[in-house]
Amino acid sequence: MKSITIKGSQRESVGKKATKALRNAGMVPCVVYGGDEPISFSAEEIAFKNLVYTPDVHTVVVNLGGNKITAILQDIQFHPVTDRILHIDFYQIFDDKEVTMEIPVRTKGNARGVRSGGTLRIVTRKLRVKALPENLPDFIEADITEMRIGSKMYITAIKTDKYKIMHTDNTVICQVRTSRTAITEIEEETEEGAETAAAEGAEETAEAPAEA
Repeated sequence: MKSITIKGSQRESVGKKATKALRNAGMVPCVVYGGDEPISFSAEEIAFKNLVYTPDVHTVVVNLGGNKITAILQDIQFHPVTDRILHIDFYQIFDDKEVTMEIPVRTKGNARGVRSGGTLRIVTRKLRVKALPENLPDFIEADITEMRIGSKMYITAIKTDKYKIMHTDNTVICQVRTSRTAITEIEEETEEGAETAAAEGAEETAEAPAEA
């Protein structure tokens, strides 16, 4: 998984007055949990742009004056009016300990059912995954090429040994639904089969010898 480095400064004072002063200066107060004890720090709001305002997921290297902490984004608070970042919580991760993250799902291919006039509906856009940090994927790929109208893709279609998907096997990832303009593959196959059979019948009739 890709990583983003955030340069920050460790905070000594964590009271409301100090926190307000940080925000007024364009800084974001943050806390890293998961280690021996919580670590409070602050960083410029612009430093989180590529971490927060993106559909992609990343691990984070928090650089506090040379002391580097690898973590993942756990929680974020926004201002209800301005949408400015008010506070971010991180969770420290370790190479030998599994971690749980929500990973985006991306579809691959052009479904047969969509080519026949159906519509693709994405049911689950993110999946909760548990794995060692080195096995966390940037995204989970779902190949929809062979999906027909009425087909559903379940979790079982994308399982792998590298990570564990924390959802039940009957969780639907996506489905191809019919539409008013859809030409179903069943109708196409039936019509093609009927035409072929008729043509073959005509050929047999023409080739059959006349009875005396």
